[in-house]
Amino acid sequence: MSLTKRRRSSKFERAADGSMTLMEHIRELRSRVLKALLAIVIGAVVMYALAERVQQFVLEPYCDYAISVNPTGTCALNFPNPLDAFMLQLKIALFLGMAVSAPLWLYQLWAFVAPGLHRHERRYTYLFVSIAAPLFSVGSALGFVMVTKSMQFLLSAVPTMDGLTLSINAIEYFDFVTLVMLIFGLGFEFPLLALVLNVAGVVSARRLLSWWRVAVFLMFVFAGIVTPNPEPFTMTIFALCLSALYFAAVGVAFILDARRGRRQAREVVGDDEVSPIEPVSPVDAPTWGVHSGPDSEQQK
Repeated sequence: MSLTKRRRSSKFERAADGSMTLMEHIRELRSRVLKALLAIVIGAVVMYALAERVQQFVLEPYCDYAISVNPTGTCALNFPNPLDAFMLQLKIALFLGMAVSAPLWLYQLWAFVAPGLHRHERRYTYLFVSIAAPLFSVGSALGFVMVTKSMQFLLSAVPTMDGLTLSINAIEYFDFVTLVMLIFGLGFEFPLLALVLNVAGVVSARRLLSWWRVAVFLMFVFAGIVTPNPEPFTMTIFALCLSALYFAAVGVAFILDARRGRRQAREVVGDDEVSPIEPVSPVDAPTWGVHSGPDSEQQK
C-alpha cells in the first residue's frame, strides 16, 4: 500500500485539459454566478449609506441651473410614485455595489473563462483589463462633465409660458445622466477594440493606420450623436479624445507587430523544411607511412 497519495487535480486544471464533464461545467457556472450576485448584493447593502450623497452629486448639475434661474433659490424634482424615492436610493446603491464589488465578480467571470485560454492569451487579457478599467472611468467622468456643461442648453430650450412649468422626474433624470456616462465610458473602449483585433491577428498595424480617415469620421459621427449638447466645441473635444486614443492604439499595434516579426525570425526551422547546408572545406588524406625517400629509409 503506497503511503503517498496522488495529488487531486484542481477544477482549473480539469477544465483546462478538458476532463471536466458538461454537468460539472454547469455546476461551476452556477456557483460562479451565485458568488458574483452575492458580492454585488453585499456591496449594495454596504453602499446604501452613501446613496443619498451620490444622489445629491448627480443632481448637482440640474440644481445649479435651477437655483440660478429660480428667484426662490430652490431645486425641486418630483416623484410621481410614493415608492420612487426609495427605488432611486436602491438603484444608486446597486450601481455603487456593482462598482465596489467589481474585483470580486470580475474574478468569478475570469475564473470560469480562463481555463479555455492559452497562456499568452491570459497574459494579454490581464493587460487589456488593466487598460480598459481606467479608460472607462475617464470616459464616464468626461460624460458627467458634458452633462454639466449641457444642462443650461437643455433646460433653456423649454418654452416660457404662463402656467407652464418645468417638472423633472428624479428617476428619469438619474437614468439620463448614468446613460450618458455609460455611453462615454464605452466610447473610450473603441480604440482598445482595435488593439484587440491586432493582437488576435485579424488586422495589422498598417491596415489600422490606413483606416484612420474612416475611423476619425466615424468617431466624429458618434460624438455628434451621443453628446447631449449640440455645441460643436463639446462634440469636437469628445471626438478628438477618441481619435487620440485610436492613434495611440495604432502605435502600440506597430510595436506588437515588430515584436511578432522578430519572434518569427528566431523560430527554429520546422521538420518539413530543408535546413541550409554550410560549405565544408576539403580534408587532405593522411600521409603516414606513404612517404618515400631518405627519411623513410632511415626510419626503417
